[in-house]
Amino acid sequence: MNIALDMMGGDFAPDELVKGVRDYLSQKAPALVSLIGDEQMLLPLLNQFQVPAKSYRIIPTTEVIGMHEHPLKALKGKPNSSIAVGFGLLAAGKTDAFISAGNTGAMLVGSLYTIKPIEGILRPTIGTIVPMENGNTGLLLDVGANADCKAEHLNQFATLGSLYAKHILGIETPRVGLINIGEEEGKGNILAQATYPLLKENSEINFIGNVEGRDVFLDRADVLVCEGFTGNVILKLAESLHGILDRQKNKERIFRPLQLRRLWRHTGTRSKQTSDHRSRNFPRKSI
Repeated sequence: MNIALDMMGGDFAPDELVKGVRDYLSQKAPALVSLIGDEQMLLPLLNQFQVPAKSYRIIPTTEVIGMHEHPLKALKGKPNSSIAVGFGLLAAGKTDAFISAGNTGAMLVGSLYTIKPIEGILRPTIGTIVPMENGNTGLLLDVGANADCKAEHLNQFATLGSLYAKHILGIETPRVGLINIGEEEGKGNILAQATYPLLKENSEINFIGNVEGRDVFLDRADVLVCEGFTGNVILKLAESLHGILDRQKNKERIFRPLQLRRLWRHTGTRSKQTSDHRSRNFPRKSI
């Protein structure tokens, strides 16, 4: 297998990407790796991190699509960018896979117009692996490619996610759940209410119903489906919580800032007073 990597995309490119290539190539029987990017920037880093030259090939490019550029305009205006070249290689059959941590919109547009979606699929989706509390692994999608969706899109995301969970994660019969604000069938906004019956009737998936935000990491479902806006919020929130817990892991009180502790003590005292008043059949008071 030949895997092409966009070495210029992402917040910490190309340094962290070179480190990732080094770690991957240290594994047994790795695939052939094609590194797409600025050769003058990549060579010193590859030498610095001691990546064996025989394990990769560099495909030089001179342009980079920035994270804030308009996807379609950037792809058309920068044909020698790492993303445009990567999709060109994939479309021509010169590589088996193309990976980029760069401009999400450019990746979405490139996949739609260069390699085309699977027949019947309206939109590609981006999924992320979800670690569960019990050690199992799930999949959350969409996490940002499609901020606005129709029910038909979420239904297709569920099918794609179920296939990924079965063939990549090795889950024989993946449980598919719809991210919602309640477990009951009639809960949610217009999109969630329209999506539920489609998932229920989808014979290609094992739909278990709605799952709430508190269930995302509790192994209630193997495939968690939502539109990209909600999925991206969940993803960024999880990143933030991980960072807070990691920074406070050696402290006695984990994830409870001073202000929150003060607020908790304050509201807790008032709640207790209210409870005491009511238990004594005193008239209710405004607090």
